[in-house]
Amino acid sequence: MSKEIWLSAIPFDKTLVTLGLESGVDGFVAEAADAEAILALGRTKVMTPADFERVTLASKEDETTAVTRLQAGRPVFLTRGWEIIPVENILAAATGLGLECESLDRARLAAGVLERGADRLLITTEAAPDIKTIVTELKVSQGRIELAAATITAILPAGLGHRVCVDTTSLFKSGEGMLVGNSSAMTFLVNAETESNPYVAARPFRINAGAVHAYCQMPGDTTRYLEELTSGSEVLIAAHTGETKTAVVGRVKTEIRPMLLITAEVDGREGKVFLQNAETIRLVTPEGKPVSVVTLREGDTVLVKTDVAGRHFGMRITEAIKEG
Repeated sequence: MSKEIWLSAIPFDKTLVTLGLESGVDGFVAEAADAEAILALGRTKVMTPADFERVTLASKEDETTAVTRLQAGRPVFLTRGWEIIPVENILAAATGLGLECESLDRARLAAGVLERGADRLLITTEAAPDIKTIVTELKVSQGRIELAAATITAILPAGLGHRVCVDTTSLFKSGEGMLVGNSSAMTFLVNAETESNPYVAARPFRINAGAVHAYCQMPGDTTRYLEELTSGSEVLIAAHTGETKTAVVGRVKTEIRPMLLITAEVDGREGKVFLQNAETIRLVTPEGKPVSVVTLREGDTVLVKTDVAGRHFGMRITEAIKEG
């Protein structure tokens, strides 16, 4: 789950605030007298020292103080110098904890304590030169997933259907796209339109993702139907290496197009996906090469994500479910 990342703007520095805004921080900690100047530079959030508690962990009593404040709904930031075990104790007892981070390494550490990490990171001025990297790693990056090589077993015409074209506000590289499928048990890596051909220019911001009913993988180990996506939705983007990140949907185009039903198998498990029958729609080989559904053949291998079937409103559940 992505973190709230705040940047200290004490003392106020216009260049620093501009860097933070351009990097995508959630807000700034600043003196009350400087709040107006910050808000004049961009739409953001500002907390002043009066809006939260700063707790220095010097004893067991300090842990108790932090937990008490958090449980009362008061934001708490632990000052620099915090150690792992006391932080773990606080995270186990309360939510909403923030940690001051004076370097990229400390920010990485703060984001990974007890595997879920602190809810808020306050980046001090010493770490400001790394703020772009911190935001990218801890807010945009979604970690690594395991992808498997699935063997294509059937490619059949499937008549006309409503397909969803997802245009994002990001640009993608070859081998990157969305994970889409008939079932959450197997989703196919559908490549973004990164490849040019003699008839159509590349549109590396677009994923022609599949039929309206299909599941797509979302951040936070959830799924949604493609038909549910709207401008502003945040979707999961995967690379052939398994690295994942988020992208924001700018526009969704749903149109009637000729469809193909593609079936693949991994270790005896079968999965299916409906994709538009067009040269520009591509799956991805284990080597990271996009392959058009027009040239795809039985016996070819493509990348998929396998999972256990069973979702309710996109959330993972344990239930006897069969999806075909």
